[in-house]
Amino acid sequence: MTTTSRVLYLFGSAAPPVFDVAQTIQEAQRQGWDVCLGLTPTAARWLGPQLSELERLTGRPVRSEYKMPHEPDVWPKADVIAVAPATFNTINAWALGLTRDFVVGVVAEGIGKGIPMVTMPCVNAAYVQHRQFERSIAELRGMGVRVLYGEGGFVPNQPGQGRPKEYPWALVMDAARELAETP
Repeated sequence: MTTTSRVLYLFGSAAPPVFDVAQTIQEAQRQGWDVCLGLTPTAARWLGPQLSELERLTGRPVRSEYKMPHEPDVWPKADVIAVAPATFNTINAWALGLTRDFVVGVVAEGIGKGIPMVTMPCVNAAYVQHRQFERSIAELRGMGVRVLYGEGGFVPNQPGQGRPKEYPWALVMDAARELAETP
């Protein structure tokens, strides 16, 4: 377990770049972050064989479900929350306040707590044609979430033509660092 002063909650949805989350955790740790990993239920299922290694890497439980009311928090308080990759479903649920999943519940509440947050979607060009997606992006930005989408962020590919190895994780980490350094 790391003993750094900055805590990053790294939350991932079920999009192909989530398979590279271990490398992102290691990079975050090199930058001085104490990383807590949260996953949507589907992302947790995708990474099932890797969960014990991810817990070893972070020194903390990987969370994908709400805790019971009587259970203590197992993570320290977040200095910054990064949600990446964020799927169509995660972006829309978050913007609409639909907190069925742990990850969305934490970030929805994080807005009210004033926790600095950054998100970078991972959606294809067909999904972004749905009018709710742009409304959700605007809503999150309006609530103070830094959304890395479009020019200078994630640019959608055509369906079936994704390039998960090219997902710009470094942009998320740069934004998290900037948010942590902002008074």
